[in-house]
Amino acid sequence: MKIYSHIKNIFIKIMCCFLLLSITIILSNKTFAETKYVWSPNESTIQTNSSEETPISNVQNTLNLQSGSAILIDQDSGQVLYEHNSHDKLRPASVTKIMSILLIMEALDSGEIKLTDKVPCSEKASSMGGSQIWLTTTETLTVDEMLKCMCVVSANDCTVAMAEFLCGSTDAFVDKMNQRAKELGMNDTCFKNCHGIDEDDHVTSSYDIAIMSRELLSKHPSIKNYTTIWMDSIRDGKSQLVNTNKLVRNYEGCTGLKTGSTSLALYNLSASATRDNLNLIAVIMKAPTTALRFSEAKQLLDYGFTNYTSYKLSMENEIVKNISISQGVEKNLNAIYSSSNNIMLQKGTESKITQEINIPDTLTAPISQGEKIGEINYYLDGNLLASVDVVSDKSIKKVGFVNMSTYLIKQWFTLLRA
Repeated sequence: MKIYSHIKNIFIKIMCCFLLLSITIILSNKTFAETKYVWSPNESTIQTNSSEETPISNVQNTLNLQSGSAILIDQDSGQVLYEHNSHDKLRPASVTKIMSILLIMEALDSGEIKLTDKVPCSEKASSMGGSQIWLTTTETLTVDEMLKCMCVVSANDCTVAMAEFLCGSTDAFVDKMNQRAKELGMNDTCFKNCHGIDEDDHVTSSYDIAIMSRELLSKHPSIKNYTTIWMDSIRDGKSQLVNTNKLVRNYEGCTGLKTGSTSLALYNLSASATRDNLNLIAVIMKAPTTALRFSEAKQLLDYGFTNYTSYKLSMENEIVKNISISQGVEKNLNAIYSSSNNIMLQKGTESKITQEINIPDTLTAPISQGEKIGEINYYLDGNLLASVDVVSDKSIKKVGFVNMSTYLIKQWFTLLRA
């Protein structure tokens, strides 16, 4: 019995020493230095020292456009890929209707109106000149039909009818157009009407047209159900509709968007297209002929698809690193990307991207799921391309007096099994 009691006392002393040692380690505030890594797809392993990259030339090919103004942007990022007099204030003609359509789509998404709502035609709407479907004051069309006519044949009468339906008057609707333009940062724009018929001081720029085109396509992708129609009809097939945008028929991947022309504005076009995960928007203003606006829009889009590629920087929830946790009820967690991110790059430069990983080797509990614990910065030729947050994949509570014993016993048996 004495021998058993002696052995028992020795075991208890050993356990107490181990518990004290464990508590000291767990409650210490020791942290490890943050490590910065530079990664290159040319290397098979992560390097801890940065390397000099040979700069690549940022050459913009001169396209020798004959149009007065033009711009090409990446729809997803808004990055400008090519521009020519892009801030010149010019007459937009019916490209104006992109903003009118944007306001209609926003009203639909907010529940203010429905596609099945019947829209009446006022005397003012029926008297509009230019492109129209010859609405009369005795007929009504649904919002769906109005949108189709606005997108496919650029109907001025339908545009005025929708403006009155939404805001009670065209003046109130135009005020809303200008307010929305200001919110979007369209600083070159002043709308005087909702349809685009020439009017003094009714101006915008190819840059601003690209902004509102991007907003429409990115936030309301269902608009492509209308802007990609080549031929359709209304009034039970009695009225035929043929799209004024010829690219819908003869340019691969075309998704829209809107034409416009008057004797003063000449020929305008906002053209959008998608190929190989690239979404591009090309805007042409003041082209001398209708054929030239389409050919130069094609030229811009071809330039984008030929010279640029979409590069995936990160994928949401993908694991970046496993991190040790001190003072927590669990020993580690996964650092994951907070979001998916793609950028536009000139083809051939993908291998020159480097990334700086700023994530600590150890964190101290408590930590919440989704909490930012680091970031990764992406560079090309020393220039910052993007920063992506890295977050925790789970929550970990801090070890407290209540759960300390349970935690230490669990760790003790884990060591014994090891």
